[in-house]
Amino acid sequence: MATARHILQAKGKQVYSVSPNTTILETLKLMSDKNIGAVLVMEERKVKGIFSERDFSRYTASGGCKLDSPVKDLMTHSVYYVSPDESIEACMAQMTDKRIRHLPIVEDGNVVGLISIGDVVKAVISNYKSLVEGLENYIMGSEVRL
Repeated sequence: MATARHILQAKGKQVYSVSPNTTILETLKLMSDKNIGAVLVMEERKVKGIFSERDFSRYTASGGCKLDSPVKDLMTHSVYYVSPDESIEACMAQMTDKRIRHLPIVEDGNVVGLISIGDVVKAVISNYKSLVEGLENYIMGSEVRL
């Protein structure tokens, strides 16, 4: 069974973060430079929140677009996370249930990675592809023996 750890092994464990007082503009620049959709907001190695493209789009739509504001003013404060040993199906279920697109992976109290819904979908598709190939090989092997 594939787990969050398997996703991290495939994509890497790089986690980008900013401090709560980093400006929105600086945060958006980091996200653009790294081609990522979210960053963790951390202080002294502790997660204080998460800031995503969704947070910014909602902020912009509400008419309050001050890019020099600190990211702590816009970040999502409730951060859900999973352990590296959580199944990808459980990760997907949590992301769907909580309506989130990014999920930190925490082990022994430390953030060891961040996965996106795209990472999870890619892993699920890969698992199903392997299952189908295995079934095809089984069927073809059965036909040869008859």
